[in-house]
Amino acid sequence: MARHQKLVVVGQGYVGLPVAMRAVEVGFDVVGIDLDRPRVASLSDGISYVDDISDDTLRSALDSGQYQATTDYEDAGGFDFAVITVPTPLRESLPDLSFIESAAESLSHHLRRGATVVLESTTYPGTTEELLVPILEQGSGLKGGTDFYIGYSPERIDPGNKTWGFVETPKVVSGVNSASLAAVKRFYDELIDETIPVSAPKEAELTKLLENTFRHVNIALVNELAIFAHQLGVNVWESIEAAGSKPFGFMKFTPGPGVGGHCLPVDPSYLSWQVRRKLGQNFRFVELANDVNDHMPDYVSRRLTSMLNGEKKPLHGSRVLLVGLAYKKNTGDIRESPSLRLIELLLESSAIVSAADAHVEDHRWPTGVERVELDRATIIRSDIVVLLADHDDFDLSLLEGMSTPVLDTKNRVSGHNVEWL
Repeated sequence: MARHQKLVVVGQGYVGLPVAMRAVEVGFDVVGIDLDRPRVASLSDGISYVDDISDDTLRSALDSGQYQATTDYEDAGGFDFAVITVPTPLRESLPDLSFIESAAESLSHHLRRGATVVLESTTYPGTTEELLVPILEQGSGLKGGTDFYIGYSPERIDPGNKTWGFVETPKVVSGVNSASLAAVKRFYDELIDETIPVSAPKEAELTKLLENTFRHVNIALVNELAIFAHQLGVNVWESIEAAGSKPFGFMKFTPGPGVGGHCLPVDPSYLSWQVRRKLGQNFRFVELANDVNDHMPDYVSRRLTSMLNGEKKPLHGSRVLLVGLAYKKNTGDIRESPSLRLIELLLESSAIVSAADAHVEDHRWPTGVERVELDRATIIRSDIVVLLADHDDFDLSLLEGMSTPVLDTKNRVSGHNVEWL
């Protein structure tokens, strides 16, 4: 492949920015488009908000002249490749593909013969061929699969994973026809150690939903088990560790305060919605898992209320310190984080809520929550502490042996003042 071809990456978040940085590394000229102006300003100043991408990596890309962050699609002109990594949230339990539609419409005016467009955003089977292709064709006047190439490749970014990063994780690739598959595969072969071709975009789209539905259902299993084990007086964490010693037939999942991020709270619902829409049937496993995981923040709220009652304190007016707001360790991603639902419940009960999480950007910090540092003084003036995300930069030993009660949802601390989820 000729070097210094132009790549446009739409979306510069936890998925798009690693794609952009890797592409610069292998020789592409990259335009990163994002409509979040504070984020684009941060990127342009060489300050990364994605924990997997260091400031040094970003500044090196900027200094090379091969990376530009922008909010303007006019900078996409003349692209050879485009990767769409925009959010696909749920709105009132229904898939919202408006970001894909907007990106496709904007890119279509800059689409030229021989270019390749890849969708990475999570969605239901059929989106690439039934939604994306027609928008690109209408705006460009070109024919998909003939005049330009198009396919789907599900993102597999695992924020904070030091072993399986973007390059090391095998990439599933697909195209609307054989020529498109070949073009998509050639592109990712430049970026990734291993590509896994599948026959069509629908199979690739379902692959992503299958991966995260598997996780979602198993997390729901251990979450519900944790609730019942607590009521039965059983240490569920010890049982999970013991079961994890079995070298076959068991995969370890651990409970937590709920699920969050751009995948688990959303992906299984896309699959459930498509099954109901196309087949008129309910995907019972997914709907049950949604019910369990969605209500874990409510369970955490009940547990901390019970702990406060044990201290003869009402939740009303109590100072609650949340340790970690991001949905996942060592990231700043607060999208769909269970902490947001917990905050909502606490504020409704007139609790005074503060939180420590250096990873979360200021303009994404929850309203009504005081931003604090995790230190002894902060812990002492709190009535209860809830550990939600066990970031490596926290000194969790501060929580042990204090007079302040601690609800640990991650099984990371111990002491007379600690209860586990």
